[in-house]
Amino acid sequence: MVKLSKRLQMIADRVPAGTRLADIGSDHALLPTYLAQQGVITFGVAGEVNPGPFDAATRQVMECGLQAAINVRLGDGLAVIQPGEVDVITIAGMGGSLIASILDAGKSKLQGVAKLILQPNVGEDQVRRWLDEQGWLLESETILEEDGKIYEILTASPNGAPVTLEALYQDRELIGGKVVNKARLLQMGPYLITQAPEVWFRKWESELVKLAMIEGQLALSTAEASKAKSEQIGQEIQEIKEVLACLQKVKL
Repeated sequence: MVKLSKRLQMIADRVPAGTRLADIGSDHALLPTYLAQQGVITFGVAGEVNPGPFDAATRQVMECGLQAAINVRLGDGLAVIQPGEVDVITIAGMGGSLIASILDAGKSKLQGVAKLILQPNVGEDQVRRWLDEQGWLLESETILEEDGKIYEILTASPNGAPVTLEALYQDRELIGGKVVNKARLLQMGPYLITQAPEVWFRKWESELVKLAMIEGQLALSTAEASKAKSEQIGQEIQEIKEVLACLQKVKL
């Protein structure tokens, strides 16, 4: 039986029973193999864009005797599936920009898909923005730390209630009095800001260090564009600090 990492296990736990799954960028087809072995999925597609990973995924499926349950396919993003072929799509372990571009390029393949489970390594805001712009409702967010790295897992479904989607990113006042706008909610996560787990604080403390380094580098330049960008990042740093300070007070 395949054993998953903590990150992949949390993704697997979000796949509804009895569904047909497409795992894009499948990394040895571990996720669909595990889900097929557990009887969670009725059919799976493991998609890979490069021959090496494609061969590794093919071997994994064959060694587990799951050729009838899982198709390993070579292709770019959602090109490996047909409209209506799957109910759930998972994309994990890539940058948020790449995940958003895969979804955008394959929009015609999302017909009939009931759930997206997405785990960007960076650029989570770009995934949230794509979902929001395309009318997919962000249903949940979770955050975890594994082997010194912090990951966020986002799940979304086709939005049948525009009011719900609109309300998700409405300006909100935190318990401590700080008002958070849509841009900050997209960046920091509308659910994660509410939950504010310790690992989320650690993530944003680390992000503040990175932003401060960028701000310092830009400040050394005499170019007007660099100065403007430095000021913009400085404002961003201040707002993130205010959110964190407000939520930390609530936890005390």
